[in-house]
Amino acid sequence: MLENKTLLITGGTGSFGKTFIPLTLEKYSPKKIIIFSRDEMKQWDMSMDYQDDPRVKFVIGDVRDKERLSRTLDGVDFVVHAAATKIVPTAEYNPNECVKTNIIGAMNVIDACIDKKITKVVALSTDKASNPINLYGATKLASDKLFVAASSIDQEHNTQFSVVRYGNVMGSRGSVIPFFLNKKAEGTLPITDPRMTRFMISLEEGVKLVWHAFEDMLGGEIYVKKIPSMTITDIAKAVSPEAKQKIIGIRPGEKLHEQMIGIEDAPHTYEYEEHFKILPAIHNWSKDPNRIKDGQAVSDDFMYSSDNNKEWMNAEDLSLWIKENEHKIGLI
Repeated sequence: MLENKTLLITGGTGSFGKTFIPLTLEKYSPKKIIIFSRDEMKQWDMSMDYQDDPRVKFVIGDVRDKERLSRTLDGVDFVVHAAATKIVPTAEYNPNECVKTNIIGAMNVIDACIDKKITKVVALSTDKASNPINLYGATKLASDKLFVAASSIDQEHNTQFSVVRYGNVMGSRGSVIPFFLNKKAEGTLPITDPRMTRFMISLEEGVKLVWHAFEDMLGGEIYVKKIPSMTITDIAKAVSPEAKQKIIGIRPGEKLHEQMIGIEDAPHTYEYEEHFKILPAIHNWSKDPNRIKDGQAVSDDFMYSSDNNKEWMNAEDLSLWIKENEHKIGLI
C-alpha cells in the first residue's frame, strides 16, 4: 500500500509522528515522508535523526494556513492528519485557538487534499470525541464528522477519508505517566479521583491501526482499537508503589471515565478481532457489505468505555512496560 509512495503527516513532530515515521520507513520503504508542522525547534531536533535519509523532508507550516498546506501537498499520495491542540485544560482556557486548529485546520486539510487529489487521508481522533464534555473533545468530534462526511463530498476526485480513534498514549509528552514520574521524588502523587479509569495504548499500536486503516478503508470509517483500561490509582502504583496518593479533584473538562463508542453509534458499529469500526449513517454506508466485510454487528445497547471494558491492565504490567520504555517516556 505505502511502498514507494509519498506521505505527508501534519503535526509530524509530535508523539505519534516520532513513532510513525521510523516504523513506516522500515516496514514500507516509502518514496518520501514529509513532516509538516509549525514548531521549528522540534523540527530541528527531529531532523538530526534523519540527516542521512533523503526520504524524510521537513516543512514548516500550520494547518490553519490552507495555502501553505496546499502547496506542500504537491505530489503527495497519502496523508496522516495528526496536528491538534490537545491538552484539555489548555483548550478550556484558550477555546478560540483550539477551534482554529482542530476544526478550521481539519477543514483546510480536507479541502486541500480534495483539490490535490490525494488518494487516502487518515485523521487521528481521541476517546474524548465520544460524548464530549470538554472543548477539546467537542472540536475533535466536529473534526471526526468532517472527515467522515468528506468522502461523500468528494465523489468526483475519489479521495478517501477515514478516522482512527484511541485512548491515552502511554508515556507520551504531557500524559499522566511522565507527570507521575516527575512527582515521584516528592513522595506523594496527586490523584484527581480514585474512581477514574482510562484507556491505555502504546504508540506502536496506534501506528499499526493507521496502517490498517490505509489498507482497509473505502471512506467514512472510524476505526477504534481494542485496548485495555486502567484505574488512575493503579497507574500511580505502577510508577511508585511506595508513594502516597493525595486526592485533588477532577480538573476542568475532565471525565471520570473515557468513552470511545457511545450507545448512539451502536447500530452502525461492527466488531473485528482487534478493533471496532463505526460506519457512517449517511448514504446507508453502515449497511454496505464492502465496508462491513467480515465484521459482526454489536448489540443495540453496546457502549465501549474505560469502566465497562473487558480487558484491563494491572499495575504490575504497566510497571514492566515503564522499565522497558523508560528511555523514551516523556520524550515521545
